[in-house]
Amino acid sequence: MKIQITSILLLFTMSLMAQSTIIAHRGASHFAPENTVASAKMAWQLGADAVELDIHLSKDHRLMVIHDSSTKRTCSGKTNLVIKKTPSILLRDLDAGSWKGEKFKGEKIPYLKEMIATIPKGKQLVVEIKCGKEVLPELKKCVNKSGKASQIVFICFDWDVIVQAQKEFPNNKCYWLSSSKSGLNKKIKLAAENGLAGVDLKYSIITKEVVNLAKENHLEVLTWTVDNPKKAKKLEKMGVIGITTNRPKWLKEEMAKL
Repeated sequence: MKIQITSILLLFTMSLMAQSTIIAHRGASHFAPENTVASAKMAWQLGADAVELDIHLSKDHRLMVIHDSSTKRTCSGKTNLVIKKTPSILLRDLDAGSWKGEKFKGEKIPYLKEMIATIPKGKQLVVEIKCGKEVLPELKKCVNKSGKASQIVFICFDWDVIVQAQKEFPNNKCYWLSSSKSGLNKKIKLAAENGLAGVDLKYSIITKEVVNLAKENHLEVLTWTVDNPKKAKKLEKMGVIGITTNRPKWLKEEMAKL
């Protein structure tokens, strides 16, 4: 009986360990305007394990949280400002919330430090670097001042940028982003050689073979952007440790039913 109970407890523990981290894509972007403080706070309230966001560097070297390189899509009005060519004070004048609903009117393009300040204990912020290496000195200052450096993870599509980021942040996990199968096996091996924590791949290119190769190279696999519970569960069973989604609470609940 004692052996049987021990075996059950071991299986239960293993099942808990296998659960993927649920990462809220640009915050709770299904309900709130993406990449805003409102979106981040809602994601934490919905039980997300982590929040993913995007950063660009403004003309005056401020870390702005926005996905696109310009304000056209997510800011109201006819103004179309290019982030890197615009001082932060002008970017902050824009309304980044009204497009998602009247109740979000007045939401600003956040500074990264504002988003970091929302991170609860035990949670993580996944920062996608959308610009070049020029952002790294400012990013280092911001993270070091935040008091929450250990809760921050970095991702980037640009290979050189993410490799340099890992050097600048040796105690933080950095993942290379990709949506292409081309050269993936080679890049996984290079990621290990350059000390990256892993790869963050579009769900459609992930196979068991890819996950196994990553594991062989002591790398973790994250994925984006999954709103289908069956697909998410399949990826979890393959060994994907982090799943980015627009609907963190709902996805968690639906996965638990499978």
